Amino acid sequence: MELPSPELLDTAQKGFEAFCAGLATGEWERFIAMLSDDFTFSFPVGSYKGVNVGKEKAAAFFAYASQQVFSEGLIIELERRTYNATTVVFEGRSTGRMFGKPYENQVAVSFEARNGEICSYREYLAVVIPPETK
Repeated sequence: MELPSPELLDTAQKGFEAFCAGLATGEWERFIAMLSDDFTFSFPVGSYKGVNVGKEKAAAFFAYASQQVFSEGLIIELERRTYNATTVVFEGRSTGRMFGKPYENQVAVSFEARNGEICSYREYLAVVIPPETK
């Protein structure tokens, strides 16, 4: 198996840290600045289900996540990092409030990077049905 370059690991780690900061605070500027112009992201549910393209769409998605879904912030505790030559996957436990209700989940966040930028993001959730929002 081919190992990733130190640059890939560094870029992905910095991207994950900026991603987690965005979820916790709603401030996504640092993460968005790390994205390539042809950035793609995949999400498993909701109005962003499937493959999405571009920084503007990403900024809208992350703003939605912070303003609507996790308006009180979401914390990810990293449990492990797995990688190959092109991709780094961060697995962890997320805790916070989803639509104002207590929320816990297992999550895997995958980044691909090139030339010091994040060019792809995919997320996998253990639970895809949100709690009741009554």
